[in-house]
Amino acid sequence: MTEAYSSDAQAAAQSAPARAERAPRKAAPIVPPRNVAGSALILVIAIMTFLSCLTLGAVTLVRDTAATWQTQIAREATIQIKPAEGFDMEAALATAQRIAAGFSGVRSAAVVNREATVRLLEPWLGSGLDLDELPVPRLVIVTIDPASPPDFSALRTALSAEVPQATLDDHRTWVDRLVAMANTTVTIGISVLVLMLSATVLSVVFATRGAMAGNDHIIEVLHFVGAEARFIAGEFRRHFLFTGMKGALAGGLAATIVFIVFSWWSSRNMATPQADQATALFGNFAIGATGYLGVALVVLAVGGLTAATSHLTVVSYLGDIDARHHEG
Repeated sequence: MTEAYSSDAQAAAQSAPARAERAPRKAAPIVPPRNVAGSALILVIAIMTFLSCLTLGAVTLVRDTAATWQTQIAREATIQIKPAEGFDMEAALATAQRIAAGFSGVRSAAVVNREATVRLLEPWLGSGLDLDELPVPRLVIVTIDPASPPDFSALRTALSAEVPQATLDDHRTWVDRLVAMANTTVTIGISVLVLMLSATVLSVVFATRGAMAGNDHIIEVLHFVGAEARFIAGEFRRHFLFTGMKGALAGGLAATIVFIVFSWWSSRNMATPQADQATALFGNFAIGATGYLGVALVVLAVGGLTAATSHLTVVSYLGDIDARHHEG
């Protein structure tokens, strides 16, 4: 009986490695795959990415709109004729149109008629205006050749000589102000974007150190038994890359939906004077292919920053462990 028991025990011992080979144990990851801190970090990254994409979209919209304004303004000049008692406005408009059209570099000169003038004033003064009862200036739109503009000084002199009530505005002051405003807005937007990305980096640093603090004993044992810092840092980098990409994709998708909804809403807006003014100022609120490409780049940048930040944090942390060990 004793011999039978010994033989059974020996057979069981011999079959144990075979069972272990058949059912290998899966190595537990250094970083817990799912925990409360990881979910909170995904939410923080998603919010930061969403705000960063909105900021980038706003900057793109302002830049594109400002470029459109600048191009349109550079192609036109305006002759304004102020009314006066006993003044023949229609004859003055015809004279100003003739003088402007005769200058080299002027492609065309068109009088803004009474109906168009009423439509321009309708958003502020309401409908049913009577221009004869109001001292409203009348306009002549001069389309110029941007490659070879006319001599504006000579044009002003010719207009003053024949139509003293006329003034020429070449919009240079407005162009300079527009460029300054657009540059300031873009600078502020880029600064906000940098601050948001910096806040994301700091969040990842805190999350990485928190994850390492929770697994401090495991990391120290792995490190001291010969695990390279590159291996440990790679585990954290891989974990936080997935975490960062999840949050960044969620935030980028939410921002894209917002842009699409605003573009659809502006394109469906009714043809009202207020809508015309908004369209003239901001277009149709579409950021275009450049804006959507920027959203994709922000998502990739956030994911890359998350992975790189966690890697550098782990390497720095392991360096501190080595320093403490040598000092001890």
